[in-house]
Amino acid sequence: MQNAKRRAARWLAWVIGSSAMAALPIALALDFTPHGTQPGLDAALASVSTCTDCHRSLDPANDAFMPHSSWGGSMMANALRDPLFWAALDVANNDAASIGKPGVGDYCLRCHTPRGWYGGRVVKNGFGGDAGPGGESGCQLQGDYAKKDRKSNDYSGVDCHYCHRLMPQGPNGEPHISGNANAWLDDSLTCDNVPGSFGPCRRGPYRYTEGDPLTAPHGWAQSDYHADSALCGSCHDVTTPDTDEGPLRTLVLADGTDTGRPFPIERTYTEWTRGLYAEAILRDGFGDVPHGTPTVAKAQHCQDCHMWSSVDPLAKACEFNPAGSRTGNLPVHVFAGANAWMPGIIKAEFGSDLLQQPADFDRTIASAREMLQSSAQVTAAITSYLPAGPGSAGSIALEVKVTNLSGHKLPTGYSEGRRMWLNVQVRDAANQIVAESGAYDAATATLTEDTQARVYEVLQGIWNAGTQSCQVEEGGAKKFHFVLNNCVAKDNRIPPIGFRTKSTDDPDGLEVPPVAAAYPETAPGSGVLVNFDQAGYTFGVPAGTVGPLTATATLYHQVSSREYIEFLRDEAIEHAIPAENDLCAGGADRPFKVGPQALSRGAYMYELWSNPLHGKSPPEPAGAVTVVAARQVRR
Repeated sequence: MQNAKRRAARWLAWVIGSSAMAALPIALALDFTPHGTQPGLDAALASVSTCTDCHRSLDPANDAFMPHSSWGGSMMANALRDPLFWAALDVANNDAASIGKPGVGDYCLRCHTPRGWYGGRVVKNGFGGDAGPGGESGCQLQGDYAKKDRKSNDYSGVDCHYCHRLMPQGPNGEPHISGNANAWLDDSLTCDNVPGSFGPCRRGPYRYTEGDPLTAPHGWAQSDYHADSALCGSCHDVTTPDTDEGPLRTLVLADGTDTGRPFPIERTYTEWTRGLYAEAILRDGFGDVPHGTPTVAKAQHCQDCHMWSSVDPLAKACEFNPAGSRTGNLPVHVFAGANAWMPGIIKAEFGSDLLQQPADFDRTIASAREMLQSSAQVTAAITSYLPAGPGSAGSIALEVKVTNLSGHKLPTGYSEGRRMWLNVQVRDAANQIVAESGAYDAATATLTEDTQARVYEVLQGIWNAGTQSCQVEEGGAKKFHFVLNNCVAKDNRIPPIGFRTKSTDDPDGLEVPPVAAAYPETAPGSGVLVNFDQAGYTFGVPAGTVGPLTATATLYHQVSSREYIEFLRDEAIEHAIPAENDLCAGGADRPFKVGPQALSRGAYMYELWSNPLHGKSPPEPAGAVTVVAARQVRR
């Protein structure tokens, strides 16, 4: 009871503030993470290795569905091994300090290392103390990139005990908070469901009945929340830091109006809530899933797509359960997204020393490619064709349609350097290219943005009052200032099916509208936008070209553009960001013998990107179509 009262007082102080709090020693004048459960847990997060004995199999035949092996290669598991994150973190810390608001790394690291943040090894130590110098740069974290996921390693990313302790509301009934990892964790010392259990309940979508041989041997609690998109939204909506002084940046519209609304950086969860999948769920409702009952098909939560249920005849959740005991009823923890590039880098750089196996990373890469292939449909039609003659040029025109099949915008998530585009090639009878739009040079990682090129992306920038414009470039080079951005110059990403820009909490539709792009309504006045884009192309055909001509449209996805990687490198040079071991000299477990070491994190990321082994964030196809022009077509 005393523990409960102490925790309640702690939550209250952090959530609403108090005069006593002002007297506490705080590392920074500005608190970037004032909401949700705070560091100083009564029950520390258990290490990943405590889960592997049961939830990873010794038989490789089970790796595709066992929780640890399917999670192990994911970007969730490797959120803190991602060198792109670290390079971006240094830029964010420098940017925030440049406006007199140092320490924003506390906000970034909270998402990427729950273990380190809740353990008080970032900025906050317990309740409001100082975690030590360099905490906002990750210098006080325990372990390193290549250390196994044991108790003393903060580099195990978004892991088992964190996710399975999440609650939909606080210990005193405080409401759910979407975004920025403003999560509530179960911090009980015992689990009432299982007498004699130690530590908080492991929460999940299943409930067990008395005598069920598959009942978990540890404390457990059935949780609807773990099968609900709202859980994913706790991290997959990212807003400017909501500090104890208010939002760091507010949204400025194209006409210069400052809305006063916290700037929306990423909105994957919100995009889903505005679409048909979420609308159907709100209509139909959602209940818990009794153990042993296959999931009933209904509209899609995030988990339905990104944690599909294994149909493997051997599927089981625990090594000590019978083979096949969870066939058709086991969410696979691969958390497939669109990133097929970074898992390969992490595997090559650190994988040989981890609990993960090489196949874990290969599985993640394959799943990402499958996810991309299922995210869109590309169709095309030739609208006119004038064949070239021996001494006369011809022309060909076509319309390409890209339909978004996902539950959020296409693409979604982290905006900096991430994009999709249409590459359209026209080839002659000898298979030689005679015309092209959206050409990409793999050797230089250069995308040619010709006048017809369709590039789907969101470009965020900093409002320039002098020019009354959203500035996304400086000196002809694109800039990516994640924590300083306060306006959107472009967002032509394709909406999901049933997408509405407005909602009750956003009546003016300011959070996720198209910007500098137009998607028509499905019906006049419906407020629902179409979930496809139609792009028209017209190409000249040189004289003497021999047909039939073939036109191929391919939709590509790229994790990081050349411009973004060079920006990270150049920021490290311009601002003299030290090599990592110098930056974190005297920090925990330093100096490192893996990772950047004698390089800045920006330089290290550029070196990895330049390495032929990894490629320059090679584009991945998400759909393609080919049409043939064999005879003249008139408009």
